[in-house]
Amino acid sequence: MIYVIKFIYSFVLPPGLFVLLLLVPIIWLWKRERRASVFLLIVTLLFYLSSTSLVSDLFIRGLERQYAQPQAAQGDVIVVLGGGATLTTPDLNGKGNMLGSAANRLLTAVRLHKATGLPILFSGGQVFADSGNEANIAKRQLLGLGVAESDILVENRSLNTKQNAINTALILKERGFEHPVLVTSAFHMPRAVVEFGQAGLSVQPFPTDYVSDSKFAFYPAKLSPNAGAVSITGLALKEYLGLFVAKIR
Repeated sequence: MIYVIKFIYSFVLPPGLFVLLLLVPIIWLWKRERRASVFLLIVTLLFYLSSTSLVSDLFIRGLERQYAQPQAAQGDVIVVLGGGATLTTPDLNGKGNMLGSAANRLLTAVRLHKATGLPILFSGGQVFADSGNEANIAKRQLLGLGVAESDILVENRSLNTKQNAINTALILKERGFEHPVLVTSAFHMPRAVVEFGQAGLSVQPFPTDYVSDSKFAFYPAKLSPNAGAVSITGLALKEYLGLFVAKIR
């Protein structure tokens, strides 16, 4: 019974509420303008499907399964890509925090550093006026986690993945590193590998921050519209588009 209640409740708030509201003009137009009604019905159906975990998981899984996480890191430096940061939110030893994906990437890098002793290069700048400089915040947090300053490199100017690759390549060349272990979210890894390859770097992909589970399971709640699924669908489509553009450049 609880799952039935959850399913009904999913149509009380957006995006489920919007799906129900769109049914009103569809019904109203059905006898007046059949083509417009059918078109709106198709758009509504696509919107509904994109807001379900069933569809969002399928989209994101297609990206996340392209590179398996290796058993061990094999390289001479750990390169971590940023994924967003706040500017003035309070932290234990300063202001500014990594957002969810970036924090997961940073955590993986620290664990790899502890296991291998490899230095960490964090790449990411201040993308927006109200967002934090990712590399600078990462360095402060890495120091707070016990990573020695001599093992931390920062690239704090990049605004996108292409710049991450180009600017990182310059630093690695200056420092004599040739075999970077690339740490980023699993959904972002396919595009990152292409961009780094075009910048002349052959990386060992070390994906992390997985969104979907490796084992597919279907249950009725997968058909419930929810804001999280809309976000994941949009994220996946953005990565597919970015990957396409990166390959044809």
